[in-house]
Amino acid sequence: MRALLLALGFALGLAPAVWGETLQQQIDAAEDGAEILLPPGNHAGPLVITHPVVIDGGGVAVIDGGGKGTIVTIAADGVTLKNLILRNSGRLHNKVDAGLRIKGNFNVIRDVRIENSLFGMDLTQANNNVMRRNYISSKEMPLEMRGDSVRIWYSNDNIFEQNTIEHARDFVVWYSSGNKIQDNFIRHGRYGIHFMYAHHNWVERNEISDCVVGVFLMYANEITVSGNKILRSWGAAGMGVGFKETSGAKIFGNEIIGNAVGIYIDPSPWDPDLTNDFEDNMIAYNGIGVQFHTDWERNNFRRNSFLSNFTQVSVRGRGGATRNGWLGNYWDDYAGFDRDGDGIGDAPYEVYTYADQLWQELPPASFFRGGLALAALDFVERLAPFSEPKLILREAYPLSRAPALHAPEAALSGSADKPKTALEMLQ
Repeated sequence: MRALLLALGFALGLAPAVWGETLQQQIDAAEDGAEILLPPGNHAGPLVITHPVVIDGGGVAVIDGGGKGTIVTIAADGVTLKNLILRNSGRLHNKVDAGLRIKGNFNVIRDVRIENSLFGMDLTQANNNVMRRNYISSKEMPLEMRGDSVRIWYSNDNIFEQNTIEHARDFVVWYSSGNKIQDNFIRHGRYGIHFMYAHHNWVERNEISDCVVGVFLMYANEITVSGNKILRSWGAAGMGVGFKETSGAKIFGNEIIGNAVGIYIDPSPWDPDLTNDFEDNMIAYNGIGVQFHTDWERNNFRRNSFLSNFTQVSVRGRGGATRNGWLGNYWDDYAGFDRDGDGIGDAPYEVYTYADQLWQELPPASFFRGGLALAALDFVERLAPFSEPKLILREAYPLSRAPALHAPEAALSGSADKPKTALEMLQ
């Protein structure tokens, strides 16, 4: 077997691991740019890579951290790790024990499987790296005690694509910009993706499912979230897309389905010169389609489809959502007509609160939402109001039929004026 591996390695121009040396010694001794082909089986970690090499595990080689520290640390530029299994990091949160730590630039990590590692990938001041087709999971412990699947800290212009993440805690991006997170599967975590003080990043074509929160934007400006499926964020804090003092966001062409709250907006946009734009999204089967933490302004909703949400729009506390822009959205509970067949309702779409005002002003009362007592009270209120209902929103020109879900690049800013035809609104 040894002779076969040696012959194969030389035939492919690779430098096979040398028996009798530790893997760390082999890496340290390799020339810059050398390719190291690991034989099948377990190889002891932790490892620190300090110069550009290619390490290929052939899909079967395992680097085992032995339950101590971080398994592999890349402290160089131009390193490639591929076809490897990284297993058994340490368990210390204060040391951020991880499967892989990257401290360099222009590295490529592809087809690497990270298992039983407290944290998955930790990028610190690491720019222009590519992470592609990797698998990441944490240790078997309560969700809040697991480590983060990915931590991007002061790291810019990285590409994270076609990866699968499950059973870890959070995917966090802090103080970083220019990162592209695309075509990934992220499931069974706490925060699917969490941005904090991280501006100018992209989240595109991911499927984020069964997390507590799908995507959360916190003090993070000019983030684009487009073409994603954000599914089943449930529980007391469940939300598909959440905002905290975030400005300039572009939320285009997403399917936000089956969440406790589809979109949650807490004083956003914060920057008085910026807006947040929500266009061509499907917001469906959520407990609440869009929830505002307070009466706020400068969020623009255009050509979205609101389908079968228990409550379409709500505002916590007093006030409404009338200071935001609502143009050309489809509401499946719209009760108006379209007599001229132009695709635009003849009457405005309006949302008033009746008994709903109780749980919107007193959140603990939401425990009774959907119950018989509150439903009966709501019926009586609508039949013969004994208090003035509160207007939550008014859309002058709602669509009378649901638009097709547009590709993100087709999402265009709408005009404040009524379009001549519905076709103009849908194009």
